[in-house]
Amino acid sequence: MSYQERYERWLNSSALSPQEKAELEAMKNNPQEIEDRFFSMLEFGTAGLRGVMGLGLRRMNVHVIRHATQAFAQVILAEGPAEAAKGVAICFDCRVNSDLFAREAACVMAANGIPVKLFESMRPTPELSFAVREHGCIAGLNVTASHNPPEYNGYKVYWEDGAQLPPHHAAAIAKVMEEIDVFDGVKSMDYDAALAQGLITLMGKETDDKFLGHVLAQINDKESVAKVADTFTMVYSPFHGTGYQQVPYVLGELGIKHIHCVPEQMVIDGTFPTVKSPNPETPESFALARKLAEEVSADFILGTDPDADRVAIQVKDRQGQYIQLSGNQTGVLLLDYLLSAKKRAGTMPEKPVALKSIVTTNMARKVAEAHGLTFYDTFTGFKFMAEKKNQLEAAGEGHVVFSYEESIGYMIGDFVRDKDAVTASLLLTEMTAWYAAQGMNLLEALEVLYQKHGYHGEKTVNLVMPGLEGMANMKALMAKLRSEPLTEVAGTPVAVRRDYQDGSEVEVSTGAVTTMELVGSNVLQYRLADGTDLFVRPSGTEPKIKVYVLAVGSSGADCQEKVAKYTAWAEILKEMV
Repeated sequence: MSYQERYERWLNSSALSPQEKAELEAMKNNPQEIEDRFFSMLEFGTAGLRGVMGLGLRRMNVHVIRHATQAFAQVILAEGPAEAAKGVAICFDCRVNSDLFAREAACVMAANGIPVKLFESMRPTPELSFAVREHGCIAGLNVTASHNPPEYNGYKVYWEDGAQLPPHHAAAIAKVMEEIDVFDGVKSMDYDAALAQGLITLMGKETDDKFLGHVLAQINDKESVAKVADTFTMVYSPFHGTGYQQVPYVLGELGIKHIHCVPEQMVIDGTFPTVKSPNPETPESFALARKLAEEVSADFILGTDPDADRVAIQVKDRQGQYIQLSGNQTGVLLLDYLLSAKKRAGTMPEKPVALKSIVTTNMARKVAEAHGLTFYDTFTGFKFMAEKKNQLEAAGEGHVVFSYEESIGYMIGDFVRDKDAVTASLLLTEMTAWYAAQGMNLLEALEVLYQKHGYHGEKTVNLVMPGLEGMANMKALMAKLRSEPLTEVAGTPVAVRRDYQDGSEVEVSTGAVTTMELVGSNVLQYRLADGTDLFVRPSGTEPKIKVYVLAVGSSGADCQEKVAKYTAWAEILKEMV
């Protein structure tokens, strides 16, 4: 069926409301728009679905949500009646239509005979991961587009361990979506009828209390916080999202007395009116928070993204300027602090392990191993870290105490299997207060770590390639890098090439090929002669190729010089297409 035929089928479908038909009618003389919306379905991957809201197969709307949920339901039912009876937990964030999409998904699950535990109102993503485990569900579903711009929404799927869906289950859902019709192949039922029949039950305070109890159990050192509580001042922003209740609550329980929440951004609003994009990884997003911090002379700024799974921080230096730390820097500091705090408190488990993604700073390995930990790399995504954690702990080979990736995501404790900004916010604040009690700020603490473990610098370059042409260019660039392997980058020889798609490692000088343990991801790595690592990887959720520069140097200046040189190379990489 052509994209034009799909468009006309939607336009003539009885499933569409008059308002929806009017939206489609408005584009009848715009073939490019019709093609963009109908040339194929949104790709269902291990991160589920994510896209711009609107009508069409390649947009996020109730019809696509129902279609994906029907496929998800059929994959669950294939596990057998006993497994399906465990039910599904469903959560949603603050975005436009998130509550509607969550309810529609619940009605499809219920119509398929799968019990649903639906949060009564929006909740942080990590609480969904917790709820799946706590309530013994077979799966979970979260309607969120995380930190994307306001026109986006998404559909994240989880399995019974509380982690995002493993690849074979994602592939099974995608296959069923291809097989069933977007309208006629879907079962649904009335929401109120599903509630009355007990097929949908609502979760609320009881699940919150259990989740927050586990979060607060991660506190290591309230005594040090108490020492500076009268003078330590901080600013917090939830960026209009789900962290607005739980993060201030846990910080208060930690003993922080002076928490100033950005009032404009404590207002729940899925249009995110005060920021260009609600991404705390972007320093510009903190403009209002910095203004408030200057007014109250805050030591520390903390911000969580709208679904409260990612967190970023800014620290006041000795000149009174607020400096944003990268996810790599924040993770290294938190890893070192957490391990030191556990040693002081006598709570370090036997055989402790730390994890990071392959594109995250190599400094983390040095910090962990200096503390006596075993350390592993995984592919990007917390589903892979959760898989490694489950594997190690089931085999008795180690207990994972900390996992992180450079994109400001951190997983701590045993009660979630996804990144968790609620717990990370608690521990980042504890860490900052602890250093304040020692007369240090985090920038000074980071310098100590650099002096001990070597200077490391990182930069991520996003090569944005939107639309149909962009998808083709992304594939073409990766194919060209494989067919014409790089031997030098910006004048520096490539020492080792790694292709994580087939697991091959090539020593460039000799041509010797070995096989890596990690295999099955579309990522290329180049280890350069000066110790720099470069990774090239298509994003799993956005139309971009990401190039990661991980440099190491004899000094901060040497390190940044390398970062700048290879960043300039990365920024013109797409000209190879």
